[in-house]
Amino acid sequence: MHRHKHETGQILKWSFLATVLFVLIELIAGIRAGSLALISDSGHNFTDALSLVLASIGLYLESRPADSVKTYGYHRAGVLTAFVNALTLMGVAVFIFYEAWQRFLHPRHVAEWTMFWVALAALALNSAVMWGLHRDKDHDLNIRAAFLHMMGDAISSLAIVAAAVLIHFTGLNVIDPLLSVLIGALIIWTAWDIIQESLNVLLEGLPRGMELNRVMEAMRKVEGVIDVHDLHIWSLGSSAHALSCHVLIEDMPPSESNSILQRINELLCTFHIHHTTVQFEHTKCALSEAPCTILVATHEHEHEPHS
Repeated sequence: MHRHKHETGQILKWSFLATVLFVLIELIAGIRAGSLALISDSGHNFTDALSLVLASIGLYLESRPADSVKTYGYHRAGVLTAFVNALTLMGVAVFIFYEAWQRFLHPRHVAEWTMFWVALAALALNSAVMWGLHRDKDHDLNIRAAFLHMMGDAISSLAIVAAAVLIHFTGLNVIDPLLSVLIGALIIWTAWDIIQESLNVLLEGLPRGMELNRVMEAMRKVEGVIDVHDLHIWSLGSSAHALSCHVLIEDMPPSESNSILQRINELLCTFHIHHTTVQFEHTKCALSEAPCTILVATHEHEHEPHS
């Protein structure tokens, strides 16, 4: 696992260096060509570089072990970097919309062939970085945020190539700011999914793709389990999930109940839940009769009336 993370870290480092170099090339080319689409794409590529740095930091922090202060470890560091990444994307999209509006009001000539070749190079770079990150994107939100950054830019680069061809054959320079608006919309679409998922993790919501009732029903079918209640499932990070619950079983010595606990944990592993806190009970408690409500402590004290 450590070697795998090291390899991913190396991919992020070299991808960052290549992306920063290309941002400078694309920005200069966009200014010389008078292409807002290229300038917008260089801004998107800059956030890609930022996302790669944040992903590297998140990957490093995620690998740190738990300690006496961070008792769960640093799993959520990657989620926080993904959230910041998504916010930077939103900021870039707003800037692109503003610049596109200015171009609609004041059209400018565009050097379409400069657009074409620079966008083609951007497409090659983004595709290469995506290939390096694709194996980790499905189980690490931090890496998926970086991957979506690169995917969004690859799609926008492809669109710029098509736009350059259209401008060449039609002479319609308005295609350039129009394409920039579409790129901005694509950026927002890719960022919104990351914002939703990262906020869900930070607010300790149910892990994505998991159903609470399905987990509960599966636990109730475990041999020796009579009932399950006060069930909570949340994410420690992108792929680390935790669970706590009360389980009603027959009255028996703790040594005999250990086999039930083992069967429960084996079941929960199939749901990718590896950190569990299971409280056994031998009689029904009040929580089993009503939904669990977590009370918020206040500094106000109620006083009973004197008799």
